[in-house]
Amino acid sequence: LEPPPKMVELCTFSGAKIYPGKGKFYVRIDGKSFYFLNGKAQSLFLQKKNPRKIAWTVLYRRKHKKGIKEDVVKRRTRRTQKFARAIEGVSAEKLKELRTQGTEVRVAQRQQAIRAAKEKAKAKKKSKPAASKTSAPKGSKMKAVNNPKGKSVGRVGGKR
Repeated sequence: LEPPPKMVELCTFSGAKIYPGKGKFYVRIDGKSFYFLNGKAQSLFLQKKNPRKIAWTVLYRRKHKKGIKEDVVKRRTRRTQKFARAIEGVSAEKLKELRTQGTEVRVAQRQQAIRAAKEKAKAKKKSKPAASKTSAPKGSKMKAVNNPKGKSVGRVGGKR
């Protein structure tokens, strides 16, 4: 027969290994059990201290990256590549061309578009009065119909 394997526990507070015959085993009144490396760890746990703030605990060392081997190479993060996709009606080449365009070209295009819009509005304004004169005769405006009794009608209907 082989002896049973020796169980190595971890300290609830510090995270250190507790070998057989060492440490303290604490059972709370609600039935939850805790293993502590020593009285110091138990005392700090019962004081509700945060093990991440106590320098000698494993949790503190992990949080502050202490004692990590240097030969572990950091993985390089991939940089996101910019990829230009064509928009409906405009090809990718056209978009690239527009990006490289200078500001002077854009300003000139904008002014030309404004000029064209103004000319169009002028032409529309000139054609509008001529069209309105030919379509409606001068004396065709409707007159307001007078009430035959001469009194104002006021409210019409029942109580409500």
